[in-house]
Amino acid sequence: MEVMRVLHMNKGNGETSYAKNSTAQSNIISLGRRVMDEALKKLMMSNSEISSIGIADLGCSSGPNSLLSISNIVDTIHNLCPDLDRPVPELRVSLNDLPSNDFNYICASLPEFYDRVNNNKEGLGFGRGGGESCFVSAVPGSFYGRLFPRRSLHFVHSSSSLHWLSQVPCREAEKEDRTIKADLENMGKIYISKTSPKSAHKAYALQFQTDFLVFLRSRSEELVPGGRMVLSFLGRRSLDPTTEESCYQWELLAQALMSMAKEGIIEEEKIDAFNAPYYAASSEELKMVIEKEGSFSIDRLEISPIDWEGGSISEESYDLVIRSKPEALASGRRVSNTIRAVVEPMLEPTFGENVMDELFERYAKIVGEYFYVSSPRYAIVILSLVRTG
Repeated sequence: MEVMRVLHMNKGNGETSYAKNSTAQSNIISLGRRVMDEALKKLMMSNSEISSIGIADLGCSSGPNSLLSISNIVDTIHNLCPDLDRPVPELRVSLNDLPSNDFNYICASLPEFYDRVNNNKEGLGFGRGGGESCFVSAVPGSFYGRLFPRRSLHFVHSSSSLHWLSQVPCREAEKEDRTIKADLENMGKIYISKTSPKSAHKAYALQFQTDFLVFLRSRSEELVPGGRMVLSFLGRRSLDPTTEESCYQWELLAQALMSMAKEGIIEEEKIDAFNAPYYAASSEELKMVIEKEGSFSIDRLEISPIDWEGGSISEESYDLVIRSKPEALASGRRVSNTIRAVVEPMLEPTFGENVMDELFERYAKIVGEYFYVSSPRYAIVILSLVRTG
């Protein structure tokens, strides 16, 4: 799988598009808003003389969420300035994603974004070239590598992106660790599970550690000393990488694929060969890589639960949510549409475009049945880092 080519959300504005099926990701952005506002306040307080702030949103995707984070950042900075008794600085905003991302959708949304900002910030002239301004640009490329000039950024944001790996780990892991076999037999699965061999677990963990280390090293070059990052992504609370909160959405998708293989609709060998470029890291893994890289200190690290539809869950409440069968099936369909908008471009090259409707119909039913007997949850990591030195 060429991750750079297939890792993009469903484009456009159709019924299976990311634009129409990204409520869960929007809620994750909202979940991290408090930490982001806190980081921006500390940044502004420690850089009171700066007149131009470099901001990057990494993994911006497309659809309504692509400008939501930037809108929040602009609002927060504007609201902070009167309290800090300082003028609003010039904002240099960079929206980043892989070259395969639907940047056309984002560019078409910019006029509305500028109008909203101008209406809300009367007299600031955002995007109009006058006075204090907000300049938005697109930066295609992988964030697992350098994207920006040295010390050009003050604030980096990323949401729902860092759980995606730079490559499928199972093919390349042995180059880094001789104890991992090249042929990782993960039969009937598309991600690590409780039945996967330990070599697969090790390969995935190693790939995440390698990628996250490169991410931190790249940002350490691009951020000014004292610059900040706020990152939110899917992770896990447990040391066990096969807990339900970290991987069960893939387990159920594998079940849907295997049901089609048993009926001869797809080949089982293709399921065995497919591995998702995804990893839900634990806080221990994150701390280990951050310490190893050495350029950042942790200001805040939180892990919060949300349900599969993106709804908030109290830390104290883990009881089963009682749903009727129709409610559970409706939830299953919504989750299926959300997952489809994200992973369909990865699946199509292996299994074929012609089976996608059938696959996600089955997946919706399986997820609905699971909602009827369980209350599935993701664990969302919210990580705030400071560039030291």
